[in-house]
Amino acid sequence: MNVLIKSATILDSKSDFHNKTQDILVENGSISQIADSIKNPHNYQVIQLDNLHVSQGWFDSSVSFGEPGFEDRETIENGLATAAISGFTDVALNPNTFPVIDSHSDVAFAQNKSEKTATKLHPIGALTEGAKGTRLAEIYDMFKAGAVAFGDYKKPIDNPNILKIALQYAASFGGLVQSFPLDQKIAGSGVINEQTTSIKLGLKGSPNLAEELQVSRDLAILEYSGGCLHIPTISTSKSVALVREAKQKGLDVSCSVPIHNLIFTDSSLENYNTNFKVNPPLRTQEDVDALITAVKDGTIDMVTSDHNPLSIELKKVEFDFAAYGTTGLESAFGALNSIFSTKKTIELLTAGKNRFGIDDQPIEVGNPCQITLFNPSPTYTFSSSFISSKSKNSLFVGQRLKGTVYGILGNNQCVLNN
Repeated sequence: MNVLIKSATILDSKSDFHNKTQDILVENGSISQIADSIKNPHNYQVIQLDNLHVSQGWFDSSVSFGEPGFEDRETIENGLATAAISGFTDVALNPNTFPVIDSHSDVAFAQNKSEKTATKLHPIGALTEGAKGTRLAEIYDMFKAGAVAFGDYKKPIDNPNILKIALQYAASFGGLVQSFPLDQKIAGSGVINEQTTSIKLGLKGSPNLAEELQVSRDLAILEYSGGCLHIPTISTSKSVALVREAKQKGLDVSCSVPIHNLIFTDSSLENYNTNFKVNPPLRTQEDVDALITAVKDGTIDMVTSDHNPLSIELKKVEFDFAAYGTTGLESAFGALNSIFSTKKTIELLTAGKNRFGIDDQPIEVGNPCQITLFNPSPTYTFSSSFISSKSKNSLFVGQRLKGTVYGILGNNQCVLNN
């Protein structure tokens, strides 16, 4: 890949060129020159776009593509193409496939499917065999194959001893353990947040307590066992307080929040739109405010689109029977940029790499070119025409967003939106 980027404002706090408007010359996939003005040396492709900004490539710590087993929802090929035009150079793939990603060969299969794509795929291995919660999977073998973390997607580790052993074992090789924050016995058959909205709609509610009990238990186990714990997708104010306290104690814990839980509340469910049926559920404005504060002060380490394409057969049914999940890659930047400053948005979209063992590549001469190109200014109404995923189950349709993505340069390739 040989490209000359003209007049790009660089947003990268780890770069000497942060907040400067520069030309960037990319040769053979690496940054060879950054200067006020660069002449095109060999008639390279020129990228010159309106209000062009660039940053380090973005990372999403929780995406689902379906393949293998659920290609009707999404394929790895189209999922990675969607990630690329959405600005992501790296994504962590959840193991909610069929079969579940729980072996060396499963991890290798997923990685091999992304060898020649601009966006790099980093598999998350299941923590337990078949994600059934009964026996620890061969997590070291998966680690050697390239798995970046281990967790059963959207499934709590009910047996506390399994979590304890997993944390202790993974600590021996620097593995990252994930535990989904849900006490299923407390949640019961709840399908939305237990509050006034659930009563009004006549839908069974899942209380904040179901999340907070699990977070409290998992943090107590972490304090006893040591190791590295990542809590994906917290959603309540008390979960924030528990994580904040654990960090103050010096525990090695990180957490994420879905972008949609920073914007929507359970009142969005009043028309029974199943695209708003997500897990964890949308909570109250009090919870949203606490989550936003935690993002700003660093208690929440990263945001995720929690991208989960689901076919129409799984969503266009009665609310009680609809599957949980929404797409989110295509709307991630515009949604975050509508509630945070662009600087903070980019910080959030580039956070999490180190936690998941993915190389940071500041925009500096000599580094491989892993960058995202975007315009932070335009406002628009998000519609289904913006969705590149095979499945169209986005709760952002009709939402006003701010900022558009031009594409990425990554893995020695250039992908630009038409």
